[in-house]
Amino acid sequence: MDWLPALAFVAAYVVYDIYVATAVLIATLFAAVAVHRLRTGEWHKTNAIAAIIALLLGGLTLWIRDPMFIKLKPTAVYAIFAVVLAGSHFVGDKPLMARIPPSMIDLPDWLWSRINAAWAVFFLLCAVVNVPIAFYLPESTWVMIKTFGYTGASFLFLLAHLPFIAPYLPKEEEAQS
Repeated sequence: MDWLPALAFVAAYVVYDIYVATAVLIATLFAAVAVHRLRTGEWHKTNAIAAIIALLLGGLTLWIRDPMFIKLKPTAVYAIFAVVLAGSHFVGDKPLMARIPPSMIDLPDWLWSRINAAWAVFFLLCAVVNVPIAFYLPESTWVMIKTFGYTGASFLFLLAHLPFIAPYLPKEEEAQS
């Protein structure tokens, strides 16, 4: 479900243009938020933030007919994620990433703190890198980087954590018991 808005955006861009793609992105982001809410009874905060920013910047794109607003959406979203993750080191008893239910993964506090800080820096870098991509590369290149480049980079960054968290993952025999 998380991939649907991005894939719908690219499909609409390829078939139509950035303006139709922007409208499709806004609609599918809000649909994803609504479906998640109906299925779980909870708000998907990440998608809700992305939907609101898409509505604001995408709405400006559609109203003013300037694609630069939607092109800066990743910068705004990633900057918010970076600030929230960094700020969580100072608010509450533990960083935001450490608030993942321990049944998923149980890591020591010092490691959660480092992982949280690493993701904050990663999102900050993504926010900064998007600016020259949005301003100086062709629109079609930006669309592909926005959809597949940042997603691929996030996946690779997640995989880079494996050596650090592997010692804390449940062993196979523990998982079977």
